[in-house]
Amino acid sequence: MVVWSDQERKFINGIFGNLDYDNIGPKALVRCLVVYPWTLRYFGGFGDTSSVAAIKSNPNIAAHGIKVLHGLDRALKNMDNIKATYADLSVLHSEKLHVDPDNFRLLSDCVTIEIAAKLGSSFSPDMQAALQKFLAVVVSALGKQYH
Repeated sequence: MVVWSDQERKFINGIFGNLDYDNIGPKALVRCLVVYPWTLRYFGGFGDTSSVAAIKSNPNIAAHGIKVLHGLDRALKNMDNIKATYADLSVLHSEKLHVDPDNFRLLSDCVTIEIAAKLGSSFSPDMQAALQKFLAVVVSALGKQYH
């Protein structure tokens, strides 16, 4: 079980409470697909992903980025039991979608970058530490079925 300090909870809830999901979600997923092009293999049914411009303008990619970011709401509401909260998603991604579990980490890094870019100088090292701890727990939970 992960132990969260009051300060970590405050930072995490503050970050997500003020987050523009419709902006950050698509940007984070686009960043992931462009920076790590091998992750595109899971998006074959999403339409044109033949270039950076196509990925950036792809409405299916944008919608999935929003969906993924909203998926973190489940972790926010269940911070003391994130692994159980994502058990079904872990099974889906491992057994049906066959997603490489390292992709969860890559996407979480892109989420962190996009949040940092949005918050600018107000994104303190303490905030980043709390966010990265939170995302690491989510990544671990999503990868649990693979172990």
